Amino acid sequence: MNKVKVKNEKLARRHVKIRSIISGTKKRPRLSVFRSNRGMFVQLIDDSAGKTLISANVKELKGSKDKKIEVAFNLGKLLAEKAKEKKISQVVFDRGGYKYHGRVKAVAEGAREGGLIF
Repeated sequence: MNKVKVKNEKLARRHVKIRSIISGTKKRPRLSVFRSNRGMFVQLIDDSAGKTLISANVKELKGSKDKKIEVAFNLGKLLAEKAKEKKISQVVFDRGGYKYHGRVKAVAEGAREGGLIF
């Protein structure tokens, strides 16, 4: 079997397992993380209404020539600032099936430093 296909199936399986446990509400939305080789996307999602409340991506950080982990940290801070504007302080962290290290961990730390409570 193709290694890439197996890797993607394992990621999807982990993500489904995590999503069966975690869900977001309007008071405490889900902070969803998606990472790719080129960029990273984070969203605050209200699962009860099925709507994205706030989103941020790497392209919003204009002119950043930092390393990927530093960009992820700044992305978490940016999302926290946007959340404060909408008066959201508590979230549920959804790592999206990825391991909690590297860029995913940096997003979480940046969001915490920005004032979000997990």
